[in-house]
Amino acid sequence: MIRISIDAMGGDHGPGVVVPALATFLERRPDSRFIVFGRQEAVHPELAKFPSLASSVEFIHCDVAVRMDDKPSQALRHGRGKSSMWRAIEAVKLGQADVCISAGNTGALMAMARFCLRTMAKIDRPAIAAIWPTTRGESIVLDVGASIGADAHQLVDFAILGGAMSRALFQIERPTIGLLNVGVEEIKGQEEVKEAGQILRYTELNSLVYQGFVEGDDIGKGTVDVVVTEGFSGNIALKTAEGTAKQIAGYLRAAMSQSLMSKIGYFFARGAFNALREKMDVRKSNGGVFLGLNGIVVKSHGGTDHEGFAAAIDLGYDMVRNRLIDRIEADLQLFHAHRHQLSALGRARADEEGEGEA
Repeated sequence: MIRISIDAMGGDHGPGVVVPALATFLERRPDSRFIVFGRQEAVHPELAKFPSLASSVEFIHCDVAVRMDDKPSQALRHGRGKSSMWRAIEAVKLGQADVCISAGNTGALMAMARFCLRTMAKIDRPAIAAIWPTTRGESIVLDVGASIGADAHQLVDFAILGGAMSRALFQIERPTIGLLNVGVEEIKGQEEVKEAGQILRYTELNSLVYQGFVEGDDIGKGTVDVVVTEGFSGNIALKTAEGTAKQIAGYLRAAMSQSLMSKIGYFFARGAFNALREKMDVRKSNGGVFLGLNGIVVKSHGGTDHEGFAAAIDLGYDMVRNRLIDRIEADLQLFHAHRHQLSALGRARADEEGEGEA
């Protein structure tokens, strides 16, 4: 039984999208139970429309709802302990739920999750990981907006986190890792990225394979299973890809309705166009996983519909079912043990060289 806590007040549409998504998801995953947090007057009318949810949903009233335009500090100050967002995260901390799903304010959700769940041992900062459709299937990209900037060791942490998620989600024994850079040559890029590349190249890990630097076009190609970058460039890449997908869809709709011949052409090729539409549907890959915390939190896109929110719940379900937290903890222990051995070996060699010179 997977227990899922839901912030019903998050997103642009709140319970009107969240509750239908629960019904859709439960049809696929009947071994799930929900704890739904929100305002009674907003949630109860929606729950009444889906009698099938009655035995699977526990509702808890919360007076406070975090707004989409609230500053993280403001949301944390006024919503700690009493908002639907905080209570949904806290349910994971208290062991009442296995994963938290929210479509709410990203900054507020990250601030509350970090404050409530805390970061895992040896992790400086969490990251948001997104599923990215590629020509080869799907890849993971992180960080896509948890924070701005990252030093070399934080980028290495992101690689370990993303590798563990790839193994949990895609069942890849040793996922390939690439650092997003302005070129694939070792001499290019910021010092933090180059240093992170050196650490990953010379630290052997059974859980991942470091491929080197990758460029922006490699994300869509699926050159590697996990693309690692810092939050500023990662978020720009994500929003650019989403905008491009909508732009192409708009072009296709306009082209197919331009003339009688184009409409006839669409009629005969509609199967191919439907397949393309399915591939480009951003709802299918909706949901960013907060990695590096002592618990699993999934952020749904605020403007998605019930199908998109159900996809975010699917993602959280899979992360729990495939023991994401256990995988991350094991990978971190192995990595830092190996790094400690390398450091000790380096110090011993330095001492030997110093004695030889003396």
